[in-house]
Amino acid sequence: MNHRRIPPRKAVLAGAAVVALAAAAVVLPNASASPEAAPPAPGPRQLTPLAASELASRLTATLGGDHGGSYYDVDRQQLVVNVVRADDAAVQEARESGAVIRGVDHSINQLKRASGELKERATIPGTSWAVDPVTNRIRVTADRTVTGERWDRLTRAVAGLGDSVARIERSTGEFAPFVEGGDAIFGGGSRCSLGFNVTTREGTPGFLTAGHCAVAAARWSDDNGTVLGSVRAATFPGAGDLALVGYDDPGVRAPSSVNTGQGRSVAIDRAADATVGQSVQRMGSTTGLRNGRVTGLNATVNYPEGTVSGLIQTDVCAEPGDSGGPLFTGEGAAVGLTSGGSGNCTSGGVTFFQPVTTALAAFGARIGAPNGNEGQQPGDPTDAASPPNQETGPPPVDEEPAQDDD
Repeated sequence: MNHRRIPPRKAVLAGAAVVALAAAAVVLPNASASPEAAPPAPGPRQLTPLAASELASRLTATLGGDHGGSYYDVDRQQLVVNVVRADDAAVQEARESGAVIRGVDHSINQLKRASGELKERATIPGTSWAVDPVTNRIRVTADRTVTGERWDRLTRAVAGLGDSVARIERSTGEFAPFVEGGDAIFGGGSRCSLGFNVTTREGTPGFLTAGHCAVAAARWSDDNGTVLGSVRAATFPGAGDLALVGYDDPGVRAPSSVNTGQGRSVAIDRAADATVGQSVQRMGSTTGLRNGRVTGLNATVNYPEGTVSGLIQTDVCAEPGDSGGPLFTGEGAAVGLTSGGSGNCTSGGVTFFQPVTTALAAFGARIGAPNGNEGQQPGDPTDAASPPNQETGPPPVDEEPAQDDD
């Protein structure tokens, strides 16, 4: 396959390791202080969204069981970190790192256990739930199909957790995978989106897309009918909505960028975890370039086809045809792959995304193709668990890829 057979606009691409550039703390002079006086304690710092994401990941491990989640305050450009105890050494370390510390009632572990109760008692098609660190609750969403006995069952399950733990909101549309999709790819009568180009564990070129696309067809082509490649591995439903497709042509050119239309593109040079509150962009073949914010992490969605967990929840709109397309930041970080949701780009809605970092770890891949501009990815991809390989026939479905615990 040569460059002319796969135009650059067909390769919607991705990134590398998060490089955090935190602003330095400013210590104000104090003319009246004696030479022996201790300097003022560091205060909250202004951070870029990517720097906030890196700091949030580090503080998750530092705070352990006291961690109540975190989110990015766009107006103040600060990372807000929730804690259930505000007086131990780990919290002081978090404060000195430049984060805003906020006391809350529930830890992330407590909210995850409550999410587990919902899974047992309210796995109902048309529902979803995700941890919302802004309210320190589980945000439960029900689409318009949840009525009658199913609505009663859901409200009983949420009420059993308590109002301080979970609340229900309604979505006007219906939750469904967006089975059609950045630049379009075609397979088995379905249309989806190519997400991000990667180098596979074997050092060959491939790309990420949605798992529900890959279980529909083993071979995928561009809109000219040129075969691009075959599915190597896929997960849907289950612990994610992710797939790896290997290019048939080992010399394919796959630049690390996202085609945003009208001859423009955004260079992608890293992969990053999502942070609640951060601004993101999505590209899809149906609705083009759309903007919004991350509203929840570790989301569980009950599609008609089955339950999918570990997703990113956003208020970015999407429609059928956008599946598998890239979610990214203006700074050039790959964040997610379009899974599904409800609503449309006229009335708005809720859209869920597969985290890119989790997909890369599951497949032992890294952002960028061997013959394109590669980004860097944290860690050695050869350390990740090897995904199942496919030679012929329908794609395998692995129900246990690596999970993002945030």
